[in-house]
Amino acid sequence: MSRKKRTTVWKDVTLLTMVGDYGLIDDGAIAVTAGRIVWLGRAADLPTTYAEAHVISCGGNFMTPGLIDCHTHLVYGGSRVAEFEKRLTGVSYADIAREGGGILSTVRATRATDEDMLYFLAEKRLAQLQKSGVTTVEIKSGYGLDLENEMKMLRVARKLGQGPSMDVVTTFLGAHALPPEFNGDSEGYMDYVCGDMLAAVAQENLADAVDAFCEDIAFSRDQVERLFVKARELGLPVKLHAEQLSDSGGAKLAAKYGALSADHLEYLDEDGVRQMAAASMVAVLLPGAFYTLRDDHQPPVDLFRKHGVPMAVASDSNPGSSPVLSLSLMINMASTLFRLTPQEALAGVTRNAARALGLDDRGVLAVGRKADFALWDIRHPAELAYQVGGNPCVGVVKDGKVVF
Repeated sequence: MSRKKRTTVWKDVTLLTMVGDYGLIDDGAIAVTAGRIVWLGRAADLPTTYAEAHVISCGGNFMTPGLIDCHTHLVYGGSRVAEFEKRLTGVSYADIAREGGGILSTVRATRATDEDMLYFLAEKRLAQLQKSGVTTVEIKSGYGLDLENEMKMLRVARKLGQGPSMDVVTTFLGAHALPPEFNGDSEGYMDYVCGDMLAAVAQENLADAVDAFCEDIAFSRDQVERLFVKARELGLPVKLHAEQLSDSGGAKLAAKYGALSADHLEYLDEDGVRQMAAASMVAVLLPGAFYTLRDDHQPPVDLFRKHGVPMAVASDSNPGSSPVLSLSLMINMASTLFRLTPQEALAGVTRNAARALGLDDRGVLAVGRKADFALWDIRHPAELAYQVGGNPCVGVVKDGKVVF
């Protein structure tokens, strides 16, 4: 088969390549062969070698890289709507957790849900994210908290990524909370996580990274460090839920171990930002949790800018603190709540989100990158941050093939 017959050219489109700032190309075109970008630029400059390629008109819409949701907890059973009502009466997230609710209530529901039903529920959630332009998603475990159920969650996440329309990156989050079997014995549980659990996860290749929750209501720096040491021995990159509720020094620990990212970061100090910058880490901002928990302590966005720490934006989709199924909405919230510019917010769900997952083959439109695109019915790039509640996404392309 000739090159021309194997190539599709997308035309009548404004490209937001996300190389540099927006990387805007008016009246653009992009050529795709075998799921990869082989050329892009102004349509008037399209090489004659593509003259007989299959052409698809984008109807004058805008095209961005496919969005990347780099922090989610999509696989779980049950609901936490009752806790949502409690928080509205003034009960804090930490108090609910101490009373046996929070993460542990989802652990009970997830353990009671079989693998097929977990897949069915997560697939529906994933479809909603896809409608907002998402082509790559990270999914964490952390609602099993024993070997059988953590493995069950990770198998479901792997299965979700086997279809043609979404890439799934999996993260082992066994150190999410203390399960009832280890009540009062966090050291014993961390022995279990670092031993049997992590070894089995690595042996079956179920996780692409290892995460933990470093906080007063979860695990200490010393305990997380033990996990990071073991993860590195197994060749698994690390990341961390850090400084969400207090300044626990988690981001500094993550920097020490060359973590891909530290996530949440509402209480991070400037020294922590400096250490993240030195370690080339990404700060993952989660405005959905900030909004849902009605927090008033913002992550240090100005310090990230000052020290050159890339900022990603993610949904943190989970049943308790961020029941979010729209990454488009997170672009808006990152701008309105955290004062990111519209360009920073879009970079946060494209190139910086890819970096937060250790992926260098997506996140921008450039020759050699994956042909993952989202099409938008907008007339100015800032509209992606401006709209609240609507969905301007009119098409998704994965590996060069139309998803919708």
